Amino acid sequence: MTNLNIVLYQPEIPPNTGSIARLCACTGANLHLIRPLGFKTDDKHLRRAGLDYWHFVSVSYYNSFEALVEKYPAARYFFFSSKVEKFFTQVEYQAGDFLVFGPETRGLPDSLKEKARGDWLTIPMFAQTRSLNLAMSVGIAAYEALKQIKGL
Repeated sequence: MTNLNIVLYQPEIPPNTGSIARLCACTGANLHLIRPLGFKTDDKHLRRAGLDYWHFVSVSYYNSFEALVEKYPAARYFFFSSKVEKFFTQVEYQAGDFLVFGPETRGLPDSLKEKARGDWLTIPMFAQTRSLNLAMSVGIAAYEALKQIKGL
């Protein structure tokens, strides 16, 4: 297992997922996609955003979040939301952690709290704003985790 796992729960926008796949390729993180996806995996915008790095990405697909947890029951899960108070910098990340992000238009459902134990975290921003772009959020969180794990 690589040092970090990125989970996209029902992603909707192909260029975001492609950009996140590119980030995974550049950092060695695993990418886990939870269906249903809001696009086909052969979407040209998805492929274009990931450039020619797709062969460097370990991508796994699951029909439900429960299927992911069943495969990795002992893993630590960190759920990202704009609706919680705990900052993503207030935890100590470890190799093998799973960073879980929700769909662009609605975020993660509260029902995930019962399906896997883990911390719910936020990336701070001005109160007047609603949310960051998904790919940007993943990048911010992933590099904080990698900084702690690898001492970057």
